[in-house]
Amino acid sequence: MRRSHGFFRSCPVFLVLGMFALALLIFPQQAKKPQRIMNTDPELRLKWYDQHVEMKNSSKFKDLKWQFLGPTNVSGRITDIAVVAPKGKNYTMYVATASGGVWKTENEGVTWSPIFEQGPSTAIGDIAIAPSNQQVVLVGTGEANIFRSSQSGAGIYKSLDGGKSWQHMGLAGTNTIARIVVHPKNPDVVYVAASGHEWTTNPDRGIFKTVDGGKNWEKILFINDETGAIDLVMDPQDNDTLYSATWQRMRKRWNDPRNEPPYNGSGIHKTTDAGKTWKPIDSGLPEAKFRGRIGIDICLTKPNVLYAFVDNYEKAREPSETERADAYGLPSAGIIKGATIFRSDDKGETWKQTGPHMENHSGTYGWVFGQTRVDPNNENTVYTMGLRLHVSNDGGKTSQPVAGPGVDHHALWIDPDNSNYMIKGYDQGLAVSYDKGKNWRTFTNLLPVCQFFNINYDMATPFKVYGSMQDHGSFRGPVDLSRGRDRIPAAAFESAPGGEGSNHAIDPTNPNIVFSAGFYGTISRAEYDKQGAAPGRPFSKSLLPRPFENEPRLRGQWLAAFILSPHNPNIVYHGMQFVFRSLDRGDTWEKISPDLTYNAQTEMGDIPYHTIFAISESPLKYGLIYVGTDDGKVWVTKDGGKKWEEIMSGLPYQKWVSRIIASQYDMATVYMTQNGKRDDDFAPYVWKSTDYGKTWADISKGIPLGPANVIREDPVNRNILYVGTDQGVYVTTDGAKSWTVLGANLPSTYVHDLIIHPRDNIIVCATHGRGMWALDANPVNEKDKRQQRFFRD
Repeated sequence: MRRSHGFFRSCPVFLVLGMFALALLIFPQQAKKPQRIMNTDPELRLKWYDQHVEMKNSSKFKDLKWQFLGPTNVSGRITDIAVVAPKGKNYTMYVATASGGVWKTENEGVTWSPIFEQGPSTAIGDIAIAPSNQQVVLVGTGEANIFRSSQSGAGIYKSLDGGKSWQHMGLAGTNTIARIVVHPKNPDVVYVAASGHEWTTNPDRGIFKTVDGGKNWEKILFINDETGAIDLVMDPQDNDTLYSATWQRMRKRWNDPRNEPPYNGSGIHKTTDAGKTWKPIDSGLPEAKFRGRIGIDICLTKPNVLYAFVDNYEKAREPSETERADAYGLPSAGIIKGATIFRSDDKGETWKQTGPHMENHSGTYGWVFGQTRVDPNNENTVYTMGLRLHVSNDGGKTSQPVAGPGVDHHALWIDPDNSNYMIKGYDQGLAVSYDKGKNWRTFTNLLPVCQFFNINYDMATPFKVYGSMQDHGSFRGPVDLSRGRDRIPAAAFESAPGGEGSNHAIDPTNPNIVFSAGFYGTISRAEYDKQGAAPGRPFSKSLLPRPFENEPRLRGQWLAAFILSPHNPNIVYHGMQFVFRSLDRGDTWEKISPDLTYNAQTEMGDIPYHTIFAISESPLKYGLIYVGTDDGKVWVTKDGGKKWEEIMSGLPYQKWVSRIIASQYDMATVYMTQNGKRDDDFAPYVWKSTDYGKTWADISKGIPLGPANVIREDPVNRNILYVGTDQGVYVTTDGAKSWTVLGANLPSTYVHDLIIHPRDNIIVCATHGRGMWALDANPVNEKDKRQQRFFRD
């Protein structure tokens, strides 16, 4: 009997091959979609950090000292507060910061010291003191508020000596830790609420417990790999009873955390057997699909009473004409109820909404807040944290703001023995009240933990550095060399043009002309010396290009890329999804590129994405321009935008381009860094091309840990490059054959940007959590010795 494939056995080979080719034409194979590199193994990340420490200790530049430059008059976001009890006999406080480590005072805030400033992460989610032994302090790394300036953590750290030394105690894969609860009688029993990875799914989230001081951990509550635990409280009279709030959320490059249609993981759970079993206790709360972030607290003196502070996604109403844009000018999809207080008087078995929802309590980003505190001595007084600190004195029926400093509140500690004594943490720092919020004492000048996004400089004498700070706006400060290059004083900074998300460019021929790009691509020109400008208040003009009626809406990043041409400071290049060029300082514009992004319509959301993030023009040739995007595309034009060429061969798929720099020494050479933060990818991506980007060489070997934020060429020596990462500053003096850490005294901090001043040869790095730092570049590039030889010869 003849088999069905006999025809092919009997056909000539050329005929069979031809038929296969025809079949491929008719039925083309589905192209395999490239995959993004995601989720660095947490143990590998810890290993990379150890390599970084070894490199720092053996660096030939380890004796060089970074000098804190400032600002001395600006603080930063506080995420938690822990206080040694009882007050009156002790004056010790610990403060956790969003990305500036942990600080301690032993004298009620007269002086502060950083006690946790070295590690794979100095972003802090929570801090706790063991009640039975207050020398035992636990720190959970990774801020759980997860907004644009949040950074990933690397687990739990423990100190047995009040913060003098620290030991890593595991949970490295959690990335964000929202709450730590230590058993009041046994410091070895600890519960941890882990909210999990910010950008990717992972199983290391939920409630974890240790009974041996952190040597081993058991996951005792797990919902799914998108749902973590965002809050946790223990019954003060029954330590086997705990309440946990879970939150299903995922941050996307184009959307803030939000409730998606299938979400059902957010809610409240209760255990009465120390975590062996849990049950949901959501009776009376909104439906699961409407529950966002939830904060919970229990009254210490009446533990039957609990409060739940819910980011309620039930729709309140349609937006009015004046509300059709959010706080940053982006379209509003509708008005949800938002901040809503619920109360239980039966240990969580049932919940009742106490009063009307509060639409304006948390702005348009309720997922950033979600903290609540009950007065330990009055079950009817409850505080909620949002844009302002709010208080209700009638069990949640009504609520009003508490007068005081700061906005965007994230932490509150109330003395259990004296409810008048409170300490609050907010985006601009820390404050204490001795009269229940009537008056506040701040510590702005004592906690230098501000978060810079970027840096640029002018050519004044002394030169000034400019940068924008999360939650503060744009500032500038002097780099004063009059006392010596190793004695640069820390300075108070003054306000500068721009907002909290602004790149800056200063006219090199006139330091009074400052360009700045604001939220999502707005751009302006400020002139301090223009006739009619008030002293210290420049004349400002908005310059944003306007699309024609039939053109697509412009998309710009939070920190939209723009530069002044190195050939003519009147020429401005501005990046949205297109590149715009102005020949007259921004007064008029022309579009010189097509959309240079993937422009995926399924990835268009609340946050502009598929935008240009990096632009560089060659100092050696006008019109030779490189562009990198937030979705990983890279382009070059050699003729001022007439023709663009995609240059992505060998690069990782859709990895955010954090910086691209055309070489000042060789026309065909270009350098680039890419950042994997939004993939929970902590590898360093550093590239070099010597053929205008046709091919790329990986030059990251020797840099153990990323993500990489910036690369710069040295202005004196072509073989010297600097790279800023989320750990510090690396330098090579041999053209990237080898790398080392630059300076040993810089805290483990997020170096988002750096410059080398071309005239004064000073390196200044802008950190996201510890302000700005300066270092003399002469020992690195030997500019002073070169000048001496030049004049001698």
